[in-house]
Amino acid sequence: MRSNNNDKINTQRRQLMKYSALTLGGVALSGILGSLPAMAADDEILIGYWPIVGGLPLYVGIEKGFFQQAGLNVRAVKFASPQQVVEAMITGRIHGCANGTATGALGLGAITSPDLFKIICSNPSNEKMVLDEFLVPMNSTAQSIADLKGKKIASGPGIQNVTMAKIILEQNGFTDTKVIELPVGQHAPALAAGQIDGVYTLEPTGTVARMKGMGKVLETGVIAKYVLGDANAPWFGGAAALTSAFIGQDKARAQKVVEAYGAAVKFIQQQPDDARQFVAGYTGIEAALVKEVPLPGFVMCDQLTGDNLQWFQKFYDVFSERKIFSKPLQVAPLIYQA
Repeated sequence: MRSNNNDKINTQRRQLMKYSALTLGGVALSGILGSLPAMAADDEILIGYWPIVGGLPLYVGIEKGFFQQAGLNVRAVKFASPQQVVEAMITGRIHGCANGTATGALGLGAITSPDLFKIICSNPSNEKMVLDEFLVPMNSTAQSIADLKGKKIASGPGIQNVTMAKIILEQNGFTDTKVIELPVGQHAPALAAGQIDGVYTLEPTGTVARMKGMGKVLETGVIAKYVLGDANAPWFGGAAALTSAFIGQDKARAQKVVEAYGAAVKFIQQQPDDARQFVAGYTGIEAALVKEVPLPGFVMCDQLTGDNLQWFQKFYDVFSERKIFSKPLQVAPLIYQA
């Protein structure tokens, strides 16, 4: 008879196979699993992140000592895509994820593995709180996204980035919405080399491209405008979360993580210029450019109510309408409650 541990491992493998088929087109799992970190030893808490500006609260929490002051041993673990972050949560290799992890990928994870996580913070963006943007080469004559019809368009990797890029193109009159998936670190070089004519991307890519003369920003806040239908709406495209397993095992310690994370968010809101410096150590942007990086907003779990909750839900409804989610997914039950 198989042990309970073997049953759990086999269940996780089946869930991961289903999830990977949805998000990665059936990429072989051996390479993915082999790239994941081992589970933390002793009291270490592993938090996965995708190296974009959205993960700033994690970076600040570690570098400014907010986690340490709370008696927590938190380690950041970098992944190549939001999908890999969620896969690591499904398989129990990490205890949670930082902001910047795509909420679409998290939603797929929640459908594949019910009660996988609870959201502790989300990072809204729009044309004023810049995170998402469309870039073109420096010599491009395009004045709008519509001017890129018939051109080679790229996006970041994963189902959320590709889906958002396609909707943006549709809303700008494209009939062919094929996009090329590229790691975010290749977006600016690909523009400069003439390999692509436009890209849907996330900060700090726009800042890197602009400051190094590799590309220019065509439009910001594209998800709020073209997907949500309001340029000023908060697009909750990324979130930080803790796994339900971790919360269940040590509710007191999980609460300390949330409080320390909240302290980091408060620091960013009160001292954004000081906070920006930590973008350099965790993303591809150089220290000399950090002052130019725009920051998204950050909303803790106790503020994901009212209009915020409705806009978040509208984004998830888009995934249901597009059949990316196999069933409707409600945001409210996914939010952490103290």
